[in-house]
Amino acid sequence: MITDLALMRLLQLVSPSLPIGMYCYSQGLEHAVEEKQVSNDVEAREWIAGVLEKCLTQIDLPILSRLYDAWEQQDIEAVEKWSATILAYRETSELRAEDRQTGEALAKLLVGMGISEADNWQRKFNTTQATLFALAAVKWGIPKHEALAGFLWSWLENQVLCAVKLVPLGQLAGQRLSHNLSQRIPALLQHGLQLDDDEIGGSVFGLALASSRHEMQYSRLFRS
Repeated sequence: MITDLALMRLLQLVSPSLPIGMYCYSQGLEHAVEEKQVSNDVEAREWIAGVLEKCLTQIDLPILSRLYDAWEQQDIEAVEKWSATILAYRETSELRAEDRQTGEALAKLLVGMGISEADNWQRKFNTTQATLFALAAVKWGIPKHEALAGFLWSWLENQVLCAVKLVPLGQLAGQRLSHNLSQRIPALLQHGLQLDDDEIGGSVFGLALASSRHEMQYSRLFRS
């Protein structure tokens, strides 16, 4: 059961004010808006739900679970393996860059907060956000189930904020979007935790295509 202090640490870890630069990334959504694939709240919901279900649940969640276990067991070889694996699933250069940049920023932050194990990850080629998120969750005593739920919520909140800025959507529409999509998180979390190693994986073609084209987009607000 999560303690009050662990809950406070989780809220800090998933806060949009965490200075790792997540607000800079739309993960292809900016190009989808540019191409009029996403032009209203219904289309934004379909886009975000698709990536949430086919990518986050099939890749990020099960690997984050394994990273949590590896850090808890101090199995650095397993941490290295799963960190490289999640990076290999990123289908474009800017998605890989996003994972490395946010992971390195989180590593720097954790070192500054006394987590010395994060130090080497400021310079590793296969650093990812999930790797350092899992480390923080273990060091701060956040139970795995709650940590994974928080990771999904943090991603969802960022995507909704991107949609509010880009489509654009009103604040009420953004809150409805968060409310409706967050209802899916418990079931998706349960599914992601049940996946075996050989079941991990998935591809969202629209995301990969939008991200690759976003790299060459003439005018853009976001880095991905």
